[in-house]
Amino acid sequence: MRTVFRIVLVVSILASGSLIAAPTYAASVAPAPPGPRVTRPALLPIPGPCAEGTLPSGGLSLVCVPAAGWNGDLIVYAHGYVAFNEPLNFYNLTLPDGTYVPDLVQSLGFAFATTSYRRNGLAILEGVADVRELVDKFVADVGQPGKAYITGPSEGGAVSALSAERSGDVFDAGLALCGPIGNFRKQINYWGDFRALYDVFFPGTLPGDAMNVPPELIRDWEGTYQPVVLAKLAADPLAAAQLIRTSHAPIDPADPTTAGATTAGILWYNVFATEDGKQQLGGTPFDNTTRVYRGSLNDAALNAAVDRFAAEPAALAAMQQYETTGNPAIPLVTMHTTGDPIIPYWHQTQYRQKALANGNTDVTQLRIARYGHCAFTTTEVLAGFGLMVLKATGQSMFVPDRYDVAGVRALEQSGE
Repeated sequence: MRTVFRIVLVVSILASGSLIAAPTYAASVAPAPPGPRVTRPALLPIPGPCAEGTLPSGGLSLVCVPAAGWNGDLIVYAHGYVAFNEPLNFYNLTLPDGTYVPDLVQSLGFAFATTSYRRNGLAILEGVADVRELVDKFVADVGQPGKAYITGPSEGGAVSALSAERSGDVFDAGLALCGPIGNFRKQINYWGDFRALYDVFFPGTLPGDAMNVPPELIRDWEGTYQPVVLAKLAADPLAAAQLIRTSHAPIDPADPTTAGATTAGILWYNVFATEDGKQQLGGTPFDNTTRVYRGSLNDAALNAAVDRFAAEPAALAAMQQYETTGNPAIPLVTMHTTGDPIIPYWHQTQYRQKALANGNTDVTQLRIARYGHCAFTTTEVLAGFGLMVLKATGQSMFVPDRYDVAGVRALEQSGE
């Protein structure tokens, strides 16, 4: 993977001191008034205080406008999946290296806005509606931005892609990170298949089944069940290897112990997303009635033993609302790691196929060769961000000594 931003870019941002820790929210401080839109701020961008509020839907809002050097544009951030039993809050605002996203965005000269959504759990459709409300609130409180961009990881990647397709009147470009954008129904089946296969190779470990998760499993997952899952996986590497092969779940080939991270990660979604998903979709969405599983030491015995589930018509109909078309109304950049065990890389490929079928040339894809879900570096996120802006405006968002346009074009060409 080529590094397309010079290291001085990231170092200069981090050295500013604004990204060391998340600031205290200042709901009582009004955002800075909008000024004339400028391509190159006359002042060095300085992050300003963030204002909290509430959207008409009931979702929480967080709006941050640079205290100086605002370029007039807005970045809207859609967060990833949050368990249904967690409180509404502002999630996924810190990158793996500790970078605080609102300050990072403001340090680049953009205003920043995010929402909790009106609910947790499966909230993709609600997220698409709530980010529109968020922009309306920004316009009412701050002013009309010159351009508005939508981005987010995981579930927020789906919100971003669907917003690019359905809200071209609100946003000017999008960056969808590691989201289930290729085939939503196939994503549901991927999680369901894994749990059904796990129950064959490690019987009796978890209560319930792929489509029925009892309250005690949710309540005691972290303290009781997850440690048992990891212990049994380590104690029976042959069964673990068969689970990975038959489910096609990615691990890091250079580190076989990542089978534990893959297994625990996917099962977490089975535990915390299944019952909420059934409720939101109106029934059982998982279907493996005709699935033939392969890759075990005895496939015939495996297929005879695995639990079978049939998707209910209401859920099948509801899932259509979550499917992308591959035909965004605005430039869309997508980024995915090749070894994503939670939302597999094939989403990137399937979205590309949809775009090609539509003859859509506004989709640019970035491929990161790495294991992990949304396992991007800050530099890579900045590269995707910069490319999104470049696609929308035809201009670099940095002065030449802080931005490598040729490098971004090389990264673009490396994508599929």
